[in-house]
Amino acid sequence: MTNLEPKAFSKEGVRNWPVTLTLGLTFLAAIILVPWYGITQGFSAWAWGFFVFFMLFTGVGIGSGYHRLWSHRTYKAHPAWEWLMAVAGGMAVQNSILIWAARHRVHHRSVDDDDKDPYSIGRGFWYAHVGWMLRDYRSGQVDYKIVPDLKKNKIVMWQHKHYLELVLLTNVGLPMLLGWMVGDFWGVFLLAGLGRLVLNHHFTFFINSLAHMWGKQPFTDENSARDNWFIAIFTYGEGYHNYHHLFQNDYRNGIRWFNIDLNKWVIACASFLGLASDLRRTPQFKILRARLHMDFKRARQRLEADPANPRWKELLDTLEGEYAEYLGTIKEWQNLQMEKVQASKEKLQASKEKLQDTLDRSFRELEKSLQMQRKRVALLAAQAYG
Repeated sequence: MTNLEPKAFSKEGVRNWPVTLTLGLTFLAAIILVPWYGITQGFSAWAWGFFVFFMLFTGVGIGSGYHRLWSHRTYKAHPAWEWLMAVAGGMAVQNSILIWAARHRVHHRSVDDDDKDPYSIGRGFWYAHVGWMLRDYRSGQVDYKIVPDLKKNKIVMWQHKHYLELVLLTNVGLPMLLGWMVGDFWGVFLLAGLGRLVLNHHFTFFINSLAHMWGKQPFTDENSARDNWFIAIFTYGEGYHNYHHLFQNDYRNGIRWFNIDLNKWVIACASFLGLASDLRRTPQFKILRARLHMDFKRARQRLEADPANPRWKELLDTLEGEYAEYLGTIKEWQNLQMEKVQASKEKLQASKEKLQDTLDRSFRELEKSLQMQRKRVALLAAQAYG
């Protein structure tokens, strides 16, 4: 039986030597040995191929598995997919699913709270990026009560129990075996094993640090999370972090078709193959509502910052009128939601379907109304600069 009792907490800031040595020594070895071997010996095409494959494999294991499946339950998965994600995520060496998800759920619950958020950006870039792991902090203590669903998952608990063996097998044994098979033992081990591991670590760590510092906040400014397409490239879609923190139950982070979100595409492919189901998506109206709320907020700030504008009173009155209309639209949407719930209780299938069709048309009309209002508010904000 796996022991899930929390480790006794001794003192704030005590050095965590196992983690410090693991992260420190692998980083030093990677920045010294990988370039040295590449310059003196060169890496084979096999080494580069395995490097790219394992980078993607472990990145998806963390993003599609640890994060979107187990931490946020944004979709349901076939056992075969769960096993694959458990192995891929374990190979990334970022702790077991159980511990990773427990801390991540606390991060979302207490984001930016320096005393509770395990990797709060409020304590600085270094702390959020890697410092929170190098010492024992009370905010980083694992609370298993927050993951009761995962404690019932046999695959999650198997991975938690055999995590060390999985890490050694996938990060030492597998690269060595593959290197031996293709005749490039050290090249594959150093590039696809060591170099890949360190890069994958810091790409993931960027989500906790840079994605809370650098980028835009189109959906909410109630927390530090940012949307940044550039960070999304290296984090397989996790860089659309502002959206994610507001709509954490959506299997997508990049919601537009052109948003670079590898994990979104992987989950969609898994669904097509029958390995994932019940993919959760935030209703378009809620997304528009969040964006329009931020548009109103910023337009009002711009107007209030420039009372010398000769049209200040006129623009502010127009903005308030638009906001009143916005609130009316929200109220109408809430009433439709109540009608939708009532419709689902209808006993006659024919009348239920007819009512549902009517409600769907009404929802689409409200979405168009918000889209048009966004354009009007954007025009008002532009005039505030005039």
